[in-house]
Amino acid sequence: MRSVYRLLMSQYRLVIAVDVLLAAGILALVGKPGYAQALIVAFSVLVAAILLAGMIRNMWRGEYGVDILAVIAIVSTLVVGEYWATIIIVIMMVGGEALESFAQARAKAELSALLARAPRYAHKQMIDGSLRDIPIHEVKNGDVIVVRPGEVIPVDAEIVMGDSSLDESSITGESEPVDVHIGQEVLSGAVNGESPLVLRTLRIARDSQYAQIIELVQAAGDSRAPFVRMADRYAVPFTAVALAIGGIAWWVSGDPRRFAEVLVVATPCPLLIAAPVAMISGMSRAAKHGIIIKNGGVLEKLAIVRTAAFDKTGTLTQGELAFDELLPAKGVDELTLLTLAASLEQHSGHVTALALQREANRRNVDLLPATKVTEIAGGGVKGTIARRITIAGKREFLIKNGVPAASIPAHHHTATYVAQSKKYIGCISYADVVRTDSKKTLADLRRLGVRRFVMLTGDHASTAAQIARQVGITDIHAECLPKDKLEIVRDFSIRPVMMVGDGVNDAPVLAASDVGVAMGARGSTAASESADVVIMLDSISRVALAVNIAQRTIRVARQSVLLGIGISIALMIIAAFGLIPAVVGALTQELVDVIVIANALRAHSGAQTKIV
Repeated sequence: MRSVYRLLMSQYRLVIAVDVLLAAGILALVGKPGYAQALIVAFSVLVAAILLAGMIRNMWRGEYGVDILAVIAIVSTLVVGEYWATIIIVIMMVGGEALESFAQARAKAELSALLARAPRYAHKQMIDGSLRDIPIHEVKNGDVIVVRPGEVIPVDAEIVMGDSSLDESSITGESEPVDVHIGQEVLSGAVNGESPLVLRTLRIARDSQYAQIIELVQAAGDSRAPFVRMADRYAVPFTAVALAIGGIAWWVSGDPRRFAEVLVVATPCPLLIAAPVAMISGMSRAAKHGIIIKNGGVLEKLAIVRTAAFDKTGTLTQGELAFDELLPAKGVDELTLLTLAASLEQHSGHVTALALQREANRRNVDLLPATKVTEIAGGGVKGTIARRITIAGKREFLIKNGVPAASIPAHHHTATYVAQSKKYIGCISYADVVRTDSKKTLADLRRLGVRRFVMLTGDHASTAAQIARQVGITDIHAECLPKDKLEIVRDFSIRPVMMVGDGVNDAPVLAASDVGVAMGARGSTAASESADVVIMLDSISRVALAVNIAQRTIRVARQSVLLGIGISIALMIIAAFGLIPAVVGALTQELVDVIVIANALRAHSGAQTKIV
């Protein structure tokens, strides 16, 4: 909204300036040149006064810009009688503001689209079955709402009726529709497909996914990067150079017009516009790929990351346990072990039970009937199979139920221990599966300049080492508590450090690192204020893509600033020899604005990256 208002105001000022030029032209044509000059002088003095007031306010805040060049250029052209050059300079100044506002609105296209699509109302189902439209801030947990085809899901909810497909591209960056069914959780911001859905709300609007994304986007759009401030600091030497060239030209030629002509082509628009347009373009491009970068300062650090630290579970791995190995006791075959365990846990919803069922199905195991089954939370499952009491669960659970501890070997991996009639049968181990793109992502980061890779995990050392070998990490810190991770990251000597984690359990270390990246941002992960970057798609490859986009953005921003400075200095030198009249110089400067902005916008589109 702020960028739209700024665009409208800048266009309004531009229209007034053009109207003054047209009015002055008409007055000159009808033989009233004195009136034309008076109109130009009055309007130009007003603009110069406004610029001077803004410059003083900025200096009071400790910010130094190049507005002083514009003021001096306006005043000097008025003094030497170049009135038409004066009004063109004024038009170029307000036109530059309008051009910058337009460029920033263009750069924020993807970010602004999120705000424009934010849901406002929900169809609440009343007790009598009728629907009532209510503002989404009035939706409460447990309310039943209806989402029609083509509508945006207003709050995070669970499907209680209906099957459909969802377009989650606005929250994950993934264009492929996702099929959803009864019992599944759906996130606000997704667009419903072909069928209506009846949902039971899980979170109120302000705690839902879309509101969290919007909050991140607004923080990204309102931020100002240190690089942009650095571009502002170029103003002091740039102003000094412009005044020096103009003063020397005046002194050598003895003609004060030379001073005015030099300052006309030294107007500051290219220097002011280049960096912010490039930075906003880069953040918008990242958002298009499902990567929310909170501010431009993060973008800068991301571009020069030299150490990358990764959490293991859910970051380098899928975060879902998968069957690993059958370890039967002596005298017991693997099929018997798998059959007893899968039969006992066939109705359990525990993550290990689900992995067990998948393996049993893959092997076409015929399950046995289990009766009197009870499941103890955090312990295991107990029941009767073939009239014999059968137990499956943690090692401590078996011991507690009378199985001799000496007969049960301890394993460092996650495992289900099985016993029947108080006799140990064997155990089944599970492993967290490495993401298919983890190894390639690390290779991409290495190619992008990251020198050191570290794994920080609370898991056992043997498990951590196994995963690290698969992805190519040799620096491993296992069995870490959150405070341990924090201390390790603080002690890294090769910086900046990027920490990639789940954004919740790793909140302290994400905050302590130079760049904190939250992976797979669904639900509470997106709200983690400790993360600087939120990956909206559950793909680790987006980490390398984020670094790639950051590097290109900073490169384009720096090129744009230097391009603007270089062209302006070249024009100043030419103007010092009297080869560029003041009116032509003013028009030429507008062409420089267009060139610089066009170059800065390359950060928004750019060449297609191979990191996906």
